[in-house]
Amino acid sequence: MKFEGRCVMITGATRGIGKATALAFAKEGADLVITYASSEKAAKVVKDECEALGAKVLCLKSDVSKEDDVKALFETAVEEFGKVDVLVNNAGITKDNILLRMKTEEFDDVIETNLKGSFLCMRAASKIMLKKRYGRIVNLSSVVGVRGNAGQLNYSASKAGVIGMTKSLAKELAAKNISVNAVAPGMIETDMTAAMTDSAKEEMKKMIPAKRMGTPEDIAHTILFLAEEGSGYITGQVLCVDGGMAV
Repeated sequence: MKFEGRCVMITGATRGIGKATALAFAKEGADLVITYASSEKAAKVVKDECEALGAKVLCLKSDVSKEDDVKALFETAVEEFGKVDVLVNNAGITKDNILLRMKTEEFDDVIETNLKGSFLCMRAASKIMLKKRYGRIVNLSSVVGVRGNAGQLNYSASKAGVIGMTKSLAKELAAKNISVNAVAPGMIETDMTAAMTDSAKEEMKKMIPAKRMGTPEDIAHTILFLAEEGSGYITGQVLCVDGGMAV
């Protein structure tokens, strides 16, 4: 039970990587704060599954791109658990399009949620962690933020920005026993990739040295590793979990 007595906040925890991460922390004894943007039903399913594993779970609706929402989120978490030891910035959206067809709103919406949302949550978490002189922040970037991808200029920009913020904040907080790292998933089996045709999936697998798509659990295990107390000397790093795509 590596996280017994620790409070872990995971944004966007209703499905895919977020859900797998919440379940992984629950199995290791963490108290959980999980957030959702719209689907209360899906969030309740995750809450129930985590509680069945013995975890205490606070489930809150929050738009991470809104400063007031984030402030209320962290205040409620502290009221319930007294602290936030681990922050997993997972909430994110995609609105893909090639540049010439991309609407300004599509760019703004993705930047607001993925980049600004991570900033707001890191700032709120840092204030709490600094008082305790302990913390682990794990940001979800993407292999797209490392390599770029046609049709995802807005998403690539947001995830590359997350990497820049990760490295900068790591330097600010390292001396305070607070680590800040990023995980950059490659092609992961989620609801988004489930919509791809079989032929498209096979073509994608050819680009992956491991010859398979990753699972949400692959990412969750990596997040847990970076969030462990014993991983505190690792900070400012971007760990690509992509089967070798970024090599």
